[in-house]
Amino acid sequence: MDLTTVKKHFRHEIANWIGNKSELNADFIRKKAQVMFNKISPRLKEEEKEKIIKALCDDFLGLGPLQELMDDSEVTEIMVNGPYNVYKEKHGKKILTNIKFDGHQHLRYIIEKMLAPTNRRVDESRPHVDFSLKDGSRVNVIIPPLSVGGATITIRKFLRTIENVNDLIKLGTLDKRMAQFLVACIKARVNILFSGATGSGKTTTLEVLSSYIAAEERTITIEDTLEITLRQNHVVRLITKLPNVEGKGEITLRELFINTLRMRPTRIILGELRGAETMDYLQALNSGHRGCLAVIHASRPSDAIARLQTMASYAGLNIPPWGVRRQISSGLNLIVQQEQFVDGTRRITYITEVGDFGKNRISLKDIFRFDAKEVLENGKVKGSFTVFGKPKFLSLFKKKGIEIDNSIFTPDKEKSNIKKREMDIE
Repeated sequence: MDLTTVKKHFRHEIANWIGNKSELNADFIRKKAQVMFNKISPRLKEEEKEKIIKALCDDFLGLGPLQELMDDSEVTEIMVNGPYNVYKEKHGKKILTNIKFDGHQHLRYIIEKMLAPTNRRVDESRPHVDFSLKDGSRVNVIIPPLSVGGATITIRKFLRTIENVNDLIKLGTLDKRMAQFLVACIKARVNILFSGATGSGKTTTLEVLSSYIAAEERTITIEDTLEITLRQNHVVRLITKLPNVEGKGEITLRELFINTLRMRPTRIILGELRGAETMDYLQALNSGHRGCLAVIHASRPSDAIARLQTMASYAGLNIPPWGVRRQISSGLNLIVQQEQFVDGTRRITYITEVGDFGKNRISLKDIFRFDAKEVLENGKVKGSFTVFGKPKFLSLFKKKGIEIDNSIFTPDKEKSNIKKREMDIE
């Protein structure tokens, strides 16, 4: 009897033994496993027994074969492509591991175990789902027939190693000048849009900067998957609701956002803009709700503006494009663009001010920028952060009594040959 067969048999027997969940712990599993070793496989070596016991403990007390990756603090993402192909992202690189599930049933068992504490489900009627684990890690699951070759799991781990802007500076995400500026923007309740591709680190940056929100402020977060964890006490977390098996009872981001405006928020944080709620978001920016933070998927600040305009049209309101642009220009102050480079590092590539609206156009002006110069032989991306000047909304700092060192906006003399970028968005 091979080890895989033994594990399957033990897993089934221990599951039958569990009458009271309070009894389920490592000692209980070890005790029952020893009984079965003596009865079924007395010739197994001690190291093989320990391997089986660990696998059983991981299955019943953790996330099965994935538990060792969850325990590795250097692993940032886990990608399961069916039961026999498990990848990890470590130091920004995706690597195939030697971890395997016993089969498709074992993989589905772990999926159902992850889903059990949530109000989410995955089945033939809805074969994909997003949810969060207790530690804040974000999970996406998609099963056959949508995924060929077995169920697919993607886990973006919650990183406890990033606590404040100093940690982001050490990682090279931004420099001290940018950090000082962004922290001041948060305290002055500047409306900021965090933009970037999937996995670029924009939500992590938002979460770190949100730690500088004053404790007395009432903050409401709106998400379709719980991702953002704030450290303040006065926080209300809202999450969308999926339809039931009859296709009824769905609560969308837009409905939650409309309700949030009646909840006396000091700040509103949107996990991700992706649809008709964008119009309500723009309305909020233009109706006195300062300090709103939101996330959007876009490759450049100009693309973020274009996506805002496109998604606002999903609301179906008869507002001309120039009207939407005017609302974007008057409500949104800053775009923080983030990117993951080929060496795995994540950097803020643009901090861009959203300027005035005129001649049916929105002007954008870079305050800070990261310029990549070359890729070295060791694969590292060499570049530098550059400052281009002051934003026009510095008066907001004075109104809130926020002091900032104006010298951080002094353009770099040695980088004066780098072209200053100002552009108009139609």
